[in-house]
Amino acid sequence: MMRMIPTADSRTLPPPSSLLEHALPDHVRIDSDPAILAAVDEPQVTLAVWRRASPLPRPNLDDFPAIRFAAGTQWVASHVQDALAPLPPEPWHAILAADVQHLASLYATWTGEDRVQVRIERVTGNGCWKFHADYVGLRMISTYCGQATQWLPHGASHDAEPRALSAGDVGLFKGRERAGDRAIIHRSPPIAGSGEDRLLLVIDAEWPDTPE
Repeated sequence: MMRMIPTADSRTLPPPSSLLEHALPDHVRIDSDPAILAAVDEPQVTLAVWRRASPLPRPNLDDFPAIRFAAGTQWVASHVQDALAPLPPEPWHAILAADVQHLASLYATWTGEDRVQVRIERVTGNGCWKFHADYVGLRMISTYCGQATQWLPHGASHDAEPRALSAGDVGLFKGRERAGDRAIIHRSPPIAGSGEDRLLLVIDAEWPDTPE
């Protein structure tokens, strides 16, 4: 391994980003192996992140519809395909449907849920831009393109510099129903007025009294 040779200026340089990524609080787990998502079952862990590249190209999202539905995990891909059917066909539509199906199955593996609530939407504003914890048990979030969800270490001030997932990452966020006051604090990245957009996926356990 090559060692850094100290120079007069090296002490003033910030640490490499890879070192910053590994300086994680003890309630967060991040790895490129999807099995890391199982770490969310550990009592102290409130955020588990599967680090991966986005499976989508950078698509044009101008006409992307807001997609919301509840379904058995085996029917998720067909619901996504049906929602995209009115649009001119694009190769990435099938990729998106298959990936959402896969992630819904992973969510079911870690939660034991047979049915899931799915939301896929293009976000152009700030969304939930205030730091907060969700009033759910466990929520899966992935941003296919654009800036991804930001989070704070437990106990950090809301004025602190946030950390963030990257596009493609899959996060399991533990909410107040499972973690109480230790639920992971997070927010949508504030992008209003920037001209940016995001393609966001959220998977929850099915909400009560939700129609098919």
